[in-house]
Amino acid sequence: VSAALLLPTDCPFNLTAAAQAGLSSDRSLAPLCTLCCCGFLNRTLAVVFMVSLAFAIVVGNVVTLTVFVQTRQSRTPQGYLKSLAIADMMVGVLVVPFSVYTEISLMVTSAPPTWYQGTSPATSSPLGGPVSPWQPCMLIGPVFAGCTFVSISTIFLMTLERSVAILRPLHKDALVTRRRTLLLILLSWAASFLLALAPLIFSRNFTLEYNECSRMCNYSPLLFGRQLPPDANILLLFPAFDFTLLGGTLAVNIVSFTSIRRYSRKRKLLSEGSVSDAGGAGGGGGGGCPHRPSFSDIKAAKTIGILTFAFTASFSPIAVFVLGNVVGYTWCNFSFFAFWILTGNSCCNVIIYSVRDHRFRKGVTLLFQRDQSPPHGEKT
Repeated sequence: VSAALLLPTDCPFNLTAAAQAGLSSDRSLAPLCTLCCCGFLNRTLAVVFMVSLAFAIVVGNVVTLTVFVQTRQSRTPQGYLKSLAIADMMVGVLVVPFSVYTEISLMVTSAPPTWYQGTSPATSSPLGGPVSPWQPCMLIGPVFAGCTFVSISTIFLMTLERSVAILRPLHKDALVTRRRTLLLILLSWAASFLLALAPLIFSRNFTLEYNECSRMCNYSPLLFGRQLPPDANILLLFPAFDFTLLGGTLAVNIVSFTSIRRYSRKRKLLSEGSVSDAGGAGGGGGGGCPHRPSFSDIKAAKTIGILTFAFTASFSPIAVFVLGNVVGYTWCNFSFFAFWILTGNSCCNVIIYSVRDHRFRKGVTLLFQRDQSPPHGEKT
């Protein structure tokens, strides 16, 4: 999402910026891109990929939400934090299908849609004033940005919740309550979408346009001549938010895994010396460590660590792309891979849950076996 920071400013596809720069008004409205970006075969492969990704995102996250709602053992504070499946599903329901629709429209019609990159002429209203057509990217762009920020903040909250279970297991139930967790989730959603709308709320020098390189809606600063607007640095809020939460998540994970390693080492030493300590240590019962975290807490912390690693890996190409733009490079093909690798992360969470969480696997099994009634005459 933060790749929208500089993508449109040095890319030749920003027709709104081109209009601000004073280019002739009789310029063709056809898509401005090279054969490698807009060839028929290239668009066809892109559409097939997008449709497959949207299907995987929607189906995977519908299963996740269904298991969460119908399985009692998932109704814990940690289970509520899996509401990031809602954000992931919004990407599969709104963001990806819009890109599919736009790409198909560009393939089957000789002219782009009326709203394409804000290039359509304004129509007159009944009151006599010009009215520009509604730009769908004004909805799709903030939805994608907001859902990405929700994913980052939710993973951060999950990491904090597991760190409490690891470092303060006796105080976990008192510190991590359902009401407090739901409040944090609501605050994270509100803050994430407020941040996603910040360039439009606090400045009039930005718009959202469909970019043919990334095949997504990106923020586009309106150029004055060939100069960026004076408040262009407001978009630095995006990478600052991303890297701050990812850095905080990494730091909390390091503390948690350090404690897990220390506990595992102590347990190993106690196990090796259990014969000699059996009669003299007073029979500590649980290995002499009454404040130890449970095995499920340790496994959940490791699962969240994998989620953090997967999100960081999917976000890294965006960071590289932003850095390249800062130093003056325009990577059209790379921008497509950077954005869609990040989008593909929306279907990774359900895969990680399936591999790591036995309760989730059990819930999926019960979900698909619920409609299978026993044969007639057989005892249940």
